[in-house]
Amino acid sequence: MNKINAIAVLAIIAAIITSSCHSEKQEEESVVFQITSPLKKDTSISREYVCVIKAYQHTEIRALEKGYLQKIYVDEGKPVKQGQVMFQLLPIVYQAERQKAAAEVNYAEVEYQNAQQLAEKNVISPNELALAKAKLEKAKAELALAEAHLKFTEIIAPFDGLMDKFNVRLGALLDEGEVLTTLSDISKLWVYFNVPEPEYLDFKKHFRSDSSISVRLRMANGEIFQHKGVIETIESDFDNETGNIAFRAGFPNPERLLRHGETGNIILTFPFKNAILIPQKATFEVLEKKFVYVVDKNNVVHTREIEIAGELQDIFIVKKGLSENDRIVLEGIRKLKDGDKLKEFKYIEPAKVYNHLKVYAE
Repeated sequence: MNKINAIAVLAIIAAIITSSCHSEKQEEESVVFQITSPLKKDTSISREYVCVIKAYQHTEIRALEKGYLQKIYVDEGKPVKQGQVMFQLLPIVYQAERQKAAAEVNYAEVEYQNAQQLAEKNVISPNELALAKAKLEKAKAELALAEAHLKFTEIIAPFDGLMDKFNVRLGALLDEGEVLTTLSDISKLWVYFNVPEPEYLDFKKHFRSDSSISVRLRMANGEIFQHKGVIETIESDFDNETGNIAFRAGFPNPERLLRHGETGNIILTFPFKNAILIPQKATFEVLEKKFVYVVDKNNVVHTREIEIAGELQDIFIVKKGLSENDRIVLEGIRKLKDGDKLKEFKYIEPAKVYNHLKVYAE
């Protein structure tokens, strides 16, 4: 009986194994592969670059003369208008110099008038009259210089802008050229960002030198700045240490939302005309190279290397290796190898495939 029981158990196990293998074989044979074709259409990709935001004008306000700071007419962080007086140095010495120069002018004028009368009567020579006139002109020049020094005691805003913090306080003794504060015109912004050499070459390939190239600005909080900017200039030389070249974009800032010294990200969009698009899931990678399975007219799959020109979410833009007429395996690539023949497959129109993927077309 023990032998009979053992034989029965073995028969059951063999039946289970046979059934399992048969089931797996049936399942393997019943795989229906999905294939599709690349989609050809206009699209674009966006790249982001860390940037630094600068005011259109950002100028140090300095003392033009040596003296004591007598008055401050503005406040830190407040707007000022062009021509508005911001600081006043103690003007007593310069007022005295002006009065002295004015007196010298009056004295020289009297001398010149007397010389004219004497010259008319031939009492003095023409040379003496010319000397009196030269003395008067010298006195007038010294008066103009004294008035200029007196005006320099008033520090006036050179343009509309926003005040920075003060570096001095009332009563401070200032040296000529000492920095009082900084004034920023933030009605327009200059935004600087660095582009690596390969992406600079892509940029030159996609855009003409005389074209107006728009960019967007992602602010530090992640939101997109409401105004578009335009690339205005590119520096002449690459930085040999970083391999980057600096770009400058101009942005309007009428609401004065952004200020000098902020950071963000510039978003630069590259257009691709008649791009060949494929789903990323249709590709596989070997030794950092990308491949797809291409299905020939006999339904045999072949491994083909492709070059990628750009990447979107779920999408690759193919630079080389495929055309819109090729058929590629979409689903089940892990179950295939080069040279396999597809027994069962379903062709899906490219438009249907890309309706479920993230593709940005123009």
